[in-house]
Amino acid sequence: MRVLVLTAAAGVAAEEAARVAAAMQAAGMAPGAPRRLAASAVEIGFAGAGDPRGFASGAVDANVVAAEGRRKRLLIADMDSTVIGVECIDELADFAGVKPQVAAITEAAMRGELDFEGALRARVALLEGLPESVLGDCYEARVRLNPGARTLVRTMGALGADTALVSGGFDYFSARVAEAAGFAMNQANHLNVAAGRLAGTVAEPILGRAAKRAALAGISARGGYAEADVVAVGDGANDLDMIVAAGLGVAYRARPALAEAADARLDRSDLTAILALQGIPEGEWRE
Repeated sequence: MRVLVLTAAAGVAAEEAARVAAAMQAAGMAPGAPRRLAASAVEIGFAGAGDPRGFASGAVDANVVAAEGRRKRLLIADMDSTVIGVECIDELADFAGVKPQVAAITEAAMRGELDFEGALRARVALLEGLPESVLGDCYEARVRLNPGARTLVRTMGALGADTALVSGGFDYFSARVAEAAGFAMNQANHLNVAAGRLAGTVAEPILGRAAKRAALAGISARGGYAEADVVAVGDGANDLDMIVAAGLGVAYRARPALAEAADARLDRSDLTAILALQGIPEGEWRE
């Protein structure tokens, strides 16, 4: 038994769900009746073979998940451009007057065209001399949770799951974002500071693609979870190993390499769609 989950931040119309269910029936997929999880989400269980995602319109995200074991016990999320709407290093670079140079490296690294660790060192070097106080200015002016982030994290925590923010960005921001969203744990890289200014270096070892995968394994082992019990979400190439290892790997408005490898892809939905993928209805959501 599998489940087709339709989600969209703008809402999923009953007519859309009914049309998709009818197309599934005509294709011999034996769908059940559409079940509304929220204004933004509808699920349709089905027993037949085939892939029903193509029956959905371009206005919604359509993903197929297994009916068994949908609710996960551990949420691991990337931070920049996933839980928050910006890349913090690009915003710091704006304060330093080097945003175009840094943003170009960031984009190439997120597409998987550059080694993440080397790209991070190169970008941080361009921030040398920036006053440490700019970290606070940047956080207050530029960093905002993406829609649905707080609801996703707090709901999973309220339902008994562990929650971890694992970022290739910086711990100054991850600590504050984790508190704002409700994550129980956070890990990130540390910017070195000398005499009140950024030193242009980052503490080693760098938390990159392999380290994110290791964090998933380590947190799972400590909590006694199988990796099948994990839902992971990210947007860039450095999230790839973590996403592939998780029982439910979610690409959120992601670069192509990650989107192609993930179990589920969200381009039109907010982060509450990850609750819908687990079959968690809006009546159980928490702010």
